[in-house]
Amino acid sequence: MERVAIVGAGLIGRAWAITFARAGCSVRLYDPDPAAVPNALSYIASVVDDLATSDLLSGRSTAAVLDDIVGCDSLADAVAGVHWVQECGPEKIDIKRATFAELDRLAPPDAILATSSSALLPSAIFPQLQGKDRCVVAHPINPPYLVPAVELVPAPWTDPRVMERAADVLRSIGQVPLVMEKEIDGFIMNRLQGALLDEAFRLVEGGYASAADVDRGIADGLALRWSFIGPFETIDLNAPGGIADYVARYGPMYAQLAQSMAVPPDWARATAEGIEAERRAALPSHALTDRQRWRDRRLMALRAHKKTADTQFGS
Repeated sequence: MERVAIVGAGLIGRAWAITFARAGCSVRLYDPDPAAVPNALSYIASVVDDLATSDLLSGRSTAAVLDDIVGCDSLADAVAGVHWVQECGPEKIDIKRATFAELDRLAPPDAILATSSSALLPSAIFPQLQGKDRCVVAHPINPPYLVPAVELVPAPWTDPRVMERAADVLRSIGQVPLVMEKEIDGFIMNRLQGALLDEAFRLVEGGYASAADVDRGIADGLALRWSFIGPFETIDLNAPGGIADYVARYGPMYAQLAQSMAVPPDWARATAEGIEAERRAALPSHALTDRQRWRDRRLMALRAHKKTADTQFGS
C-alpha cells in the first residue's frame, strides 16, 4: 500500500486522488483553502458510481475508494510517512517554489516529489532545493482517472533512479508514463496539441472550414485511429513498405504544406470573429457543465472499450 499526498484539491488534485485511491493507495488530500478539500470529496463521491458502472475502479468498491481518500488540515499531516507527493497548486512559479521548499522540508527524504505543472519547467521550479534530485514533473492529461498518459519530465539534475521509480509507480496505478529524456517547453502533449490547434484556427480564420467541421474531422476521422495507435504507427501502417515508404511518398507534400503553415494564426481574432459565436450557438455557456459530464461519461465508455479491446486483440 503506497501512501500518497495530494497537495491542492482543485480540478487536477481531486482527479489524482481518484487515480491513486482506486489503485489501493492511501491518499491524504490537503489544500490551504479550507473549503477546497470538502468540495473535492463531494465531487469525488459524485463520480465514483459512474466509474464503477464502467468498471474503472480497478475492481474496488466505491466505498473502499472513498474510504482511502482522507482530508488533512495541515501540510505536515498530509505528507507524514508518504511515498509520493503530487503537487497540484496554481501554475505560478513563486507559489510552486514556496510549496516545494515546504515539501522538501516536511516529506520523508525518500518520497518522490512530483508536480502536475503543465507548462513550468522542472529546472525553474526546483533549483534551490536540497532534495532537488528527487523532484519531477508528472503532468497528467485531465482527468487522469480517464486518460492514463502522464508526462514524466526530469530536470537536468534529477536522479535517473527517481525517474525509473516514478515510472514504475505510475504504471502500478494504471497510468501510462511518457518518460522524457530531457525538458522542453510544453513537454510532449501541449506541443502536439498546440500544433494541431494552430492549424485548426488557421483553417477557420481563413474561411476554409467551420469550427464544427474541423471538430468532426478529428472526432470522426483522425482520432478514431489515434485512440489506440499514435501518429508514427499510423503512418507506418498507411504505406505498403511502412514508415520509410510513407515518408518517401508523402514527405514532399507535407514539406510544401509546411510553407503555408509558417505564419501563425491569430487565435484571439479568430475566436472573436466567429468561433466563439459558433460554439455558443452549438452549446450555450450555461450548458458547459452538463456537456463536461457528458464528455467524461463518453471517456469512461471509451476507456472501458479500450480495456476490453486490449484483452481481445492485444495492445
